[in-house]
Amino acid sequence: MNPLIIVGIAAFLGVAALVAGILLLVGGKSEEKLHERLEMFTGTGSVREGKDKGAGVLVDDFREDESVWNRMFGGLDDLQAYIRQAEINMPVGQFMAFSAAMGLGGAILGFVLKVYAILIPVMGLATGSLPFIWVWWKRRKRLKAFAVQLPDALDMLARSLRAGQSLAAGFQAVSNEIPAPLGVEFGRVFEEQNLGVPLEQSLRDLASRIPNLDLKFFATAVILQRQTGGDLAEILDKIGSLIRERFQIWGQIQALTGEGRLSGLVLMGLPVFLFVVMFQMNREYVMMLFTDPLGRKMLAVAIIMQIIGALVIRKIVNIKV
Repeated sequence: MNPLIIVGIAAFLGVAALVAGILLLVGGKSEEKLHERLEMFTGTGSVREGKDKGAGVLVDDFREDESVWNRMFGGLDDLQAYIRQAEINMPVGQFMAFSAAMGLGGAILGFVLKVYAILIPVMGLATGSLPFIWVWWKRRKRLKAFAVQLPDALDMLARSLRAGQSLAAGFQAVSNEIPAPLGVEFGRVFEEQNLGVPLEQSLRDLASRIPNLDLKFFATAVILQRQTGGDLAEILDKIGSLIRERFQIWGQIQALTGEGRLSGLVLMGLPVFLFVVMFQMNREYVMMLFTDPLGRKMLAVAIIMQIIGALVIRKIVNIKV
């Protein structure tokens, strides 16, 4: 077949996929408007039925709109929760379609640029993984910001309780004084209580939305205190002090393991850098790794050993506090 025809077909498919991805991203306006109107009153994206049928109107996490993409990818609940934790209001079906469009676009770009055939799927995988990397980065940044804000929020709650205010008023004060993401999440808890959701359920939902161990300690402490009694302000002070001490120890560990982490980055990046340099200097020499059967085996073994080495280094320097 004529190469021009192949390029034309590939370009058409790529453009069609990109357009479909864009339409999926901007589609579902009616559902988004409904979610926004609910958020104005509840701070969440949807309303659920509750633990039992007829139990009343309870606030839930964002619910996906019933589109064909969500019926196709609706089983990816963990990925959907991961996306929500990054504060990205995108159903998992649209996200998967967008990632597939990105990967197809990268593969078509490699084909148009006439790179080596073995590099075309690599370019497709690289561009297709960019949305996942973006979600991972946003989620990590948001959870880290939440963890840093949590001690101050607990101190503010404790002061509010000592001043004679209720716990709900303390949540409202935190939501007004502390910026996102913690202020938004605590404000959501306050709004849920105004709608009649039990505090225990609101705290459990908060702990499920934000996978933070210290937050789970806080939720457990509040629930137990409401069942057994005790000085909640003192408990919150102790949890806040414990979190601050943990951050201090974590900073010391980061300083002590900095050399090991830097060594790991160098050891992981050096083979790739040398590969690129040798590819530019002597392309035929490097292409033996792809054309020769023994070269392909050597390349596969090298990649596997690189992955094992990265996991070992990460295990050594990743000390949990």
